[in-house]
Amino acid sequence: MANSTSANLKLTVQATGENSGTWGQITNTNLLILEQAIGGFQSVAITTGATLTFSNGALSNGKNAVLKLTGTITGAVNVIIPDSIEKTYIVENATTGAFAVTFKTTSGTGATWSATNKGYKILYSDGTNIVDISTDLGDVGLGIVTSEGITATGNIIPGANDTYDLGSASNVWRNIYTGDLHLSNEAKTEGNMVDGTKGSWTLQEGKDDIFMVNNISKEKFKIKLDKIKGDL
Repeated sequence: MANSTSANLKLTVQATGENSGTWGQITNTNLLILEQAIGGFQSVAITTGATLTFSNGALSNGKNAVLKLTGTITGAVNVIIPDSIEKTYIVENATTGAFAVTFKTTSGTGATWSATNKGYKILYSDGTNIVDISTDLGDVGLGIVTSEGITATGNIIPGANDTYDLGSASNVWRNIYTGDLHLSNEAKTEGNMVDGTKGSWTLQEGKDDIFMVNNISKEKFKIKLDKIKGDL
């Protein structure tokens, strides 16, 4: 009985009695391929797209657990793995150029980074299509999380409109540092508690005054400020 090849990682499955004198070498190669699939990292240049390789019984770029897509792209490109491969990936789109990148199987559908998205995705191939589970994990967009705080490299957006709070009555934020402040109750079922109406306002800072802009009527107002003289 001759050797065979596994379906996904293309390992050499050795038949009984085969490979006299080379059994150890083949086994070591299989172990290295497994290491690649479990924790391997590789940068792959995709200037005009790329088809990842899954060579029989050999290390191949498509077998890595983590891939970093690089290169300057001048149009939308595809990164393709063969049909029938079942595998998970962590993939970073580190390309230069504002064009879409799609990670897909040869004949099936895939996951797409938009032209402006240079981020990470957690993907798996079910043998037919590439599935992006990053969308089910939520659009976190956090850059650095430490015990001292959170540094975001993108927007932090709630999962639903007018549903979640920032802080609570018992745990308030100490100070808030912000640029223009946008206020709106238009998403609420009912208006405010005073006259029942809804509105949309923007607070802006001036050199000597604070201004409010009515985003509905486009009218502009200056908040009256009384200067305090001396110590209180």
